[in-house]
Amino acid sequence: MSYKIAVLADIHGNHEALKSVLKHIDGTGDVEHIYCLGDLIGVGYQTNEVLDKLFSRNDISFVRGNHDQDVLSIIDGEKPNSKGEEREHHHWIASNLNPSFIPKLRSIPYTLRRQINGVSFLFLHYHMKKEPQFLPVNYDPSIDELEKLYHHEQSKVVCFGHHHVVHHFKNDHQLFINPGALGCSHNPTAQYATITVGDKGNINTSFFEVPYDPTDFLQGYEQLQVPARDFILTNFYGNQHIK
Repeated sequence: MSYKIAVLADIHGNHEALKSVLKHIDGTGDVEHIYCLGDLIGVGYQTNEVLDKLFSRNDISFVRGNHDQDVLSIIDGEKPNSKGEEREHHHWIASNLNPSFIPKLRSIPYTLRRQINGVSFLFLHYHMKKEPQFLPVNYDPSIDELEKLYHHEQSKVVCFGHHHVVHHFKNDHQLFINPGALGCSHNPTAQYATITVGDKGNINTSFFEVPYDPTDFLQGYEQLQVPARDFILTNFYGNQHIK
């Protein structure tokens, strides 16, 4: 029998988008498990709503993203990798985080390896030299670059996020998938992907853009005076709130 998973990335504290995607996934009735590729929080301000929704389910596995780690670093009294307005934003997120979620956040690993219907998968937030150091974003990815990065990697399917656009690269022996950002878009849609592994190891991938209404979410930045809101609304949401 085939086995279908859903892959989410970069929720970024957007509970409205997350609700729409989970409703869409649940409505299919055939997704066996969900893999969340990090950056659960940060950028968006609905931290507690997002974590409550995610952690209340028993069908989701997680890897840690850079925003998750920066917020945890602040909570632990350490210096985050973020700077300037972004660091101020992370301090605000940390100060408004429900402490009951901290142990679960701390327990999230940087990588997960799974065998799904006999096919090996690697899940991570983004490419790394070594934990916990993510490589800079490659804004012009190619199969050649990915082959170089993962030439020692035995997993047949590598799933990652961080770069907020869809990736679908494959060669004769590996498949590289980025489902796109669920919580950050210049359009009122939330992205995710499904991967179906057949009983003979054949793989089918589908990408989805789920519509949702971001109006209240976007207006909340001003109402709550979220730090770095002008930068965030312009660069991550395309100023949809003023259209």
